Amino acid sequence: MADNFGHMPRGPRRILMAARWSWQGLRAAWLYESSFRLEVCLLVVLAPLALWLGDTAVERVLMVGSLLLVLAVELLNSAVEAVIERYGSEIHELAGRAKDMGSAAVFVMMVNVVLCWSLILLPRLF
Repeated sequence: MADNFGHMPRGPRRILMAARWSWQGLRAAWLYESSFRLEVCLLVVLAPLALWLGDTAVERVLMVGSLLLVLAVELLNSAVEAVIERYGSEIHELAGRAKDMGSAAVFVMMVNVVLCWSLILLPRLF
């Protein structure tokens, strides 16, 4: 039963419900977002490579963590796009701006991946 503010009590049931909702979100992203599927495939290929190439735990965390950040921001971008589409398909300047900013956020995270991987791996080549 919810409290006076509409919040469910905390505890194991709430944790299980949150995990269920998260799984539903991941499943929806996989089913409906081709960019998310591509980024998951890159994670599957690059994460083991990061674990192999990283010399220290910090390097491994930075390399794998940067990949996970791309997925997180892609999920947020997809959520923004879904909300905008929910309110109609007509062209509106603010809707376009929001979609462009979400896309830019994903791009910034991809630049972060390249930067992290380059700063860790390039010094070994020279």
